[in-house]
Amino acid sequence: MTIFEEHTRPHGYADLPGLMALMTGDEKHGPAATSTLDVLWVLYDRVLRVGPERMDDPGRDRFLLSKGHGPMAYYAVLAAKGFLPVDWLPGFGSYDSPLGHHPDRLLVPGAEIGSGSLGHGLPIAVGTALGLRAQGLDEPRVWTLIGDAELDEGSNHEAIAFAGPAGLERLHTVVVDNSSASHARPGGIAARFEAAGWSALTVDGRDHEALYAAFTAPHPGRPHMVVARVEPKNA
Repeated sequence: MTIFEEHTRPHGYADLPGLMALMTGDEKHGPAATSTLDVLWVLYDRVLRVGPERMDDPGRDRFLLSKGHGPMAYYAVLAAKGFLPVDWLPGFGSYDSPLGHHPDRLLVPGAEIGSGSLGHGLPIAVGTALGLRAQGLDEPRVWTLIGDAELDEGSNHEAIAFAGPAGLERLHTVVVDNSSASHARPGGIAARFEAAGWSALTVDGRDHEALYAAFTAPHPGRPHMVVARVEPKNA
């Protein structure tokens, strides 16, 4: 196989570990990346209406990666789906690479937002859903992926409290729970969202069929969230 063929051939889930292995160096936040791998794959492979050919399509779904630290799984999935060249991956985190330690929407094809401080993704997703509604764009869905530790940030709770009563049905949130939050939620993570009027499900974050079923569950008139439980960060 030539280098060109390797960089352009279709990639599947089995290729993701090899793609992630191309990204080396310090400050990789390995657990943060591997915890999101299955959620990202199921979303991009079976749920999101996005693709390299429609990155500027107003009718596309929007995916906002709030859990942006340790983005190797995200970059691997984007490469597997043809958004960016595989030969970008070995340069991850280097001075002149577009693939930084947090995704930059101006540099990474397919990235809808840049990330940095925890707690920004869900509020931005709420604003995105409101903006699409105001433009009369009823088909696009807005998805955001956050980590359980981000729920320590008050900005998320303001967004949760607003989105339910606002009936943002096109808004979807996935919380990857690897037991890294500092503060426990009474009744669990899903209960916090349900109390604000969200539809909420909790599933095994490594079970692709369970993830797909949860991601596509009907939730008329309400925003929807899924807790994807994975192995504890420090296990």
